[in-house]
Amino acid sequence: MKFSNTLIFWYLQNNRDLPWRKTKNPYFIWLSEIMLQQTRVAQGLSYYLKFTTTFPTVFDLAKAEESTVLKMWQGLGYYSRARNLHFTAKKIANEFNGEFPSSYKEIIKLKGIGDYTASAISSICFEEAAAVVDGNVYRVLSRYFGIKTPINSAAGIKTFKALAQTLIDKTQPGAFNQAIMDFGALHCKPQNPQCETCIFADSCVALEKKLTKELPVKDKKIKVRKRYFNFLVLQTDDHKTILSEREGKGIWQGLYQFPLIESEKTINKKELILSEEFIHLFPTETTISLFNEKEIVHKLSHQHLYTHFWIVEAKNTDEANIKWTEIEKYPVPILIANFLEAFLGEK
Repeated sequence: MKFSNTLIFWYLQNNRDLPWRKTKNPYFIWLSEIMLQQTRVAQGLSYYLKFTTTFPTVFDLAKAEESTVLKMWQGLGYYSRARNLHFTAKKIANEFNGEFPSSYKEIIKLKGIGDYTASAISSICFEEAAAVVDGNVYRVLSRYFGIKTPINSAAGIKTFKALAQTLIDKTQPGAFNQAIMDFGALHCKPQNPQCETCIFADSCVALEKKLTKELPVKDKKIKVRKRYFNFLVLQTDDHKTILSEREGKGIWQGLYQFPLIESEKTINKKELILSEEFIHLFPTETTISLFNEKEIVHKLSHQHLYTHFWIVEAKNTDEANIKWTEIEKYPVPILIANFLEAFLGEK
């Protein structure tokens, strides 16, 4: 009880002034929690404000086209979050008449919602004593208690969830959960934690045993896969290009991209135009030039994309059905959005 009291007292003096802290509406809490997964508050805040302005209710989000939702999500990454958000909004609007489930057990059944999000919504909105465990919580608990169990192992996930559950203040679970997350984000930071002024300085195991830099422990990362992307940016005489929607379950599902040739290594212009894929895409005469001499390295969680954008000039073709003046309407991965900003900025 001393731990939670100390933590909540700190929170009341130091909590961040965030718009979703001013409501207990589960729709807004849900939006903020989904957006802040794998995303810093500083980046997610503008998206939250944009979404809540455009879609003030779950019915508004449910009625939107998926492409509109993905376009608004552009730049946040992990696009499956946006697709699941849209799917679940439709379910809540159409099957639950806009009413969000009020218990952890029911909330976690919704698509795109796991233990962390279900705990956050049920505790903040409905005062259910369900402890959240995110990166901030892992860090605080592993350091305070000196726990070396890897946080990304099955044993670690189970251990830290159970520990957090024993610590939560059952009379104000929402405040406790937000307090421990804020404390990890603002004070017990990954790098340069403020140990000298810490409220737990007299009882933190990591500080006492000089383990702060070693904790939390993470199992070795999955090997990162290298991929080599060659995007073919078509410009026709009538100012059109080719964009197509990515299908399947891979990265960027539902987003649009230029024709792509993936190679086993970095290739030059000659190798590109002699490839079967290029000849199939552009059987007629073209002029081709490389936009970026230096490869753009786009890092995803388990893969790094080494990317070249090739500008292909050709005569009019039926395949090219996207006007350059309308290209910014389409949801594209941030890699392509950054290219378009640079490319169109030169014009």
